[in-house]
Amino acid sequence: MQGAEFKVVVNGEEQYSIWAADRPCPAGWREEGFSGNRNECLEHIDQVWTDMRPRSLREAMERAE
Repeated sequence: MQGAEFKVVVNGEEQYSIWAADRPCPAGWREEGFSGNRNECLEHIDQVWTDMRPRSLREAMERAE
């Protein structure tokens, strides 16, 4: 996969992943807006995905406070 192009995708729980740029997003995921090689995409995810908890868990914890 040397030189392969990827895109960053995100699901409804605000969890991030990478996906081959030439393929449609899997069901339940949408394009986040960043693309590049594998390492560039993973570095981008490291920068933007700062809270690994799923959105539903974060919201439940906020309600419990």
